[in-house]
Amino acid sequence: MIGLGAGPLDRIVAVGAHCDDIAIGAGGTLLTMCTARPGLRVDALVLSGGGGEREQEELAALAAFCPGAELGVTVLKLPDGRMPVHWDEAKAAVEELRARTEPDLVLAPRTDDAHQDHRGLARLIPTAFRDHLVLGYEIVKWDGDLGRPNTYQPLTPETAEEKVRLLQEHYPSQRHRPWYDREAFLGLARIRGIECHARYAEAFAVTKLALKLGD
Repeated sequence: MIGLGAGPLDRIVAVGAHCDDIAIGAGGTLLTMCTARPGLRVDALVLSGGGGEREQEELAALAAFCPGAELGVTVLKLPDGRMPVHWDEAKAAVEELRARTEPDLVLAPRTDDAHQDHRGLARLIPTAFRDHLVLGYEIVKWDGDLGRPNTYQPLTPETAEEKVRLLQEHYPSQRHRPWYDREAFLGLARIRGIECHARYAEAFAVTKLALKLGD
C-alpha cells in the first residue's frame, strides 16, 4: 500500500459498475487532480452500458472530468444489476486492467455499498490491486446506505459547481431520476465539507493504508 501524497501522482485507475458511477462518486476529485497535474494518466473501466447511448455519455463525461489528462476508457456490456452472476467476466476485466497499469491511486465503489453491482466490483479490486491505495467512493441512492467515511477530498466551490454542471450536461439519460439533481449532489458535498472543515468535499472509505512515518 502507499499513502496518498507519499510520491508523485502520475497514474490513476477509476472503476465503476455503471456509466456515471465514477463521475458521481469521484468527479470532483478527478477534476481537482487533473487540473493540478496536466498529463496525468487516467485509466477508467466501466462494467456495463457498452455499445449504446450510455457509453457515449460516459466517454464524453470522463473526457470533461479529466481535463488535460491522458485518458483511456473501457466500457463493457455486462447486464445492469446482474454483476454477481457475471463474476468471472468482471474479474477478468479487472485483472486485464491491472496487467497494463501500475497506478498511484485507485478510485472504486465502497465495499459496503448496498447496490450489488457496486459492492461486487468493490470486492474485486483488492484481489488485483493488492499494493495500491484504494479510495472507495459513495453514491447517494434510495437504499440509504451512506455511512461514516474516513477520508476526504475538499472541493473548491468552483469545482463543486463544475461537477454538478458536468453531471447534468453529460448524462441526459439520467435526468428523469428523482435523486439526480443539483440539490442532491451539492447537498452531500456540503455535508462532507462540514465534516472536514471545508465548504464542499467528496468522501471516501479506506480499508487499508500503510504509513511511512519514519521516511
